[in-house]
Amino acid sequence: MELKPTHTLKEIAAFVNAEFIGNPEFIISGINEIHKVEKGDITFVDHPKYYGKALSSKATTIIINKKVDCPEGKTLIFSEDPFRDYIKIVKKFRSFEKCSSAVSESAKIGEGTIIQPNAFIGNHVTIGKNCIIHANVSIYDHSIIGDNVIIHSNSVIGADAYYFKRRPEGYDKMESCGRVIIEDKVEIGALCSIDKGVSGDTIIGKGTKLDNHIQIGHDTIIGKNCLIGAHCAIAGVTVIEDDVILWAKVAVNKDLVIGKGAVLLATSAVDKSLEGNKTYFGAPAEEAKKKWREMANIRKLPQIIEMLKV
Repeated sequence: MELKPTHTLKEIAAFVNAEFIGNPEFIISGINEIHKVEKGDITFVDHPKYYGKALSSKATTIIINKKVDCPEGKTLIFSEDPFRDYIKIVKKFRSFEKCSSAVSESAKIGEGTIIQPNAFIGNHVTIGKNCIIHANVSIYDHSIIGDNVIIHSNSVIGADAYYFKRRPEGYDKMESCGRVIIEDKVEIGALCSIDKGVSGDTIIGKGTKLDNHIQIGHDTIIGKNCLIGAHCAIAGVTVIEDDVILWAKVAVNKDLVIGKGAVLLATSAVDKSLEGNKTYFGAPAEEAKKKWREMANIRKLPQIIEMLKV
């Protein structure tokens, strides 16, 4: 998420009441989780396992819970609880904004777009031309919808990321400040849920079609002209490239890539990245022909066991 206006290192450090290393006037222009950072961003790290990744990332300001040497070109903020202070900054720049009407006054609705009764269009939402938003759809704040998009009843666009930090006393919520971007000519079925990015964007590419009852997690990117069947569950931070087909009830784990043109047959479960232009089946998913051969051989096991008894 971009910070508008930008802030200096000393301003952010003062806000979270923490020490810092670096030029006090150093500009912080964005806030992002580690997998989304760019130059000018502030991020956080609170576990030794990830110190190296954070300190060598594109982020130029890191909130960290250990006194370490500051890498060249970066600044550090020392915090007893980096997660807490990161969330404090998120809430400052993207706090919850109450809406008092079904269609927010700050929403921008394109020419020819139809909003059916009881739909909710949140603050700072942009919807393009010639869209149909059916009854009881909820589009949360800051979402961006392209032209010629259809969203069917009871779907939710832009709910918070499912992301929590475990504490001895329970779970702390990772506040979401990202967006959902739906590109042109997308159709979203009934009862779908597309979560916003934690700090970046969840993106549904041009021409992609979603069936009913689909969950898409935070920061996931789905390419152009994909088909996603009913009851698919796609975890966060996943990349599904162009022209991919997921048939019904496919489950996709987080942090992986499904290559262009891949086909996942119904009820498959994906636990690792898959090459494009192949057909997969099973749990865990493997190339379909290989999986079918395995299943055929398994059916022969009782016969083989009986033969061995002789």
